[in-house]
Amino acid sequence: MMGMGRIFSEGSGIGGETSMIAANDRRNVVIRRRLTSSKETMADEYGEMTSDGESYTHPTPFQLESGDVLPEAILKYQTYGNLNDERDNVIVICHALTGNASLHTWWGGLLGPSLPFDTNKYYIICANILGSCYGSTSPVSINRQTNKIYGNDFPDVTVRDTVGLQLHLLRSLNIKSVKSVIGGSFGGMQAVEYAAMAGIGDDPYVRSVIPIACGSRHTAWQIGISEVQRQAIYADPKWNNGNVDFNDLPLAGLSVARMLGMVSYRTSLGYDKKFGRRVNENGAWEVRNYLEYQGNKFLKRFDPVTYVKLTEQMDTHDIGRNREGEKAALENCKIPALVLGIDSDVLYPLREQEELVDLFKKGQMEIIHSDAGHDGFLLEQDQVGNRITQFLEQNP
Repeated sequence: MMGMGRIFSEGSGIGGETSMIAANDRRNVVIRRRLTSSKETMADEYGEMTSDGESYTHPTPFQLESGDVLPEAILKYQTYGNLNDERDNVIVICHALTGNASLHTWWGGLLGPSLPFDTNKYYIICANILGSCYGSTSPVSINRQTNKIYGNDFPDVTVRDTVGLQLHLLRSLNIKSVKSVIGGSFGGMQAVEYAAMAGIGDDPYVRSVIPIACGSRHTAWQIGISEVQRQAIYADPKWNNGNVDFNDLPLAGLSVARMLGMVSYRTSLGYDKKFGRRVNENGAWEVRNYLEYQGNKFLKRFDPVTYVKLTEQMDTHDIGRNREGEKAALENCKIPALVLGIDSDVLYPLREQEELVDLFKKGQMEIIHSDAGHDGFLLEQDQVGNRITQFLEQNP
């Protein structure tokens, strides 16, 4: 495994960690003390987040769906296990909105010998999303045409663009065929797009997919929740109508956006069980302490412009767009698909997985039981892993 990296590479135009987050570190210490004084906290869905891994650079300028062109398109990725002689024992794992290529840090309980992502059987590849700040080309990258950081000039990227670039990566590794593409939330959207782009016909490049906790398209409900988060960032005076100074970022707005996200990812029951109406020694609600801590913690690993751009990319998810509708998009998709939904998910409710599975000719649906809400796809690793293992064994 490569050495631990920073989110923002040197020379990127981003201020150093001291200038950017020293004040947030101090706030985190105070909030962490409040939280650790309580026995009740919520499990974190992610471990340590870095931009470790190898880099794939597309050999030519990469044209996006919008018609815009990225002069340089880079994907950060990590691999686990060994490629077989046939070069077809490949599993692609797609990460969610704020994830990275370091699969071991967020789905580590599923990765390793004799585990669902069995490194004795499979060659596992996890690539960072195009537009994410964990090593792939993104708003914090340098535009080689201007030698300046992209910032809000970073072009609009779609889920289809991200999957298209990942397919170029796979073919550059001389991968002959992909056994399965698996992902939850934003990762699930990518898995669905893989089915439409590379799971079609009698000899598909992708042989199965497992989309988890997502639907066939981003709905008004999900777009609305994303928009409120973006508006929290826009309301920060340091957003400055999009003219963001990367040495003085609108971190207060990003913190509030993350707090809202953390509410939508969980459930009323989950929050009530963990926090109830308890207050700390200073009379502050424990749930407030938790959300403040999560909001400030997030500032150490993400930036506001990337967050806005990635939520906009997620909103482009629509399997039927420019394909004559959803049914037509997957009409010639004959590969097996396992759709997993979480019974308490209020962000991507079960009815969306029920609609999605009906689009696959060889689709089946399983339900994960959890009080954790949407984040159950990360936190209920035993249930998720058991279903993945069974599906992979049944579909060579």
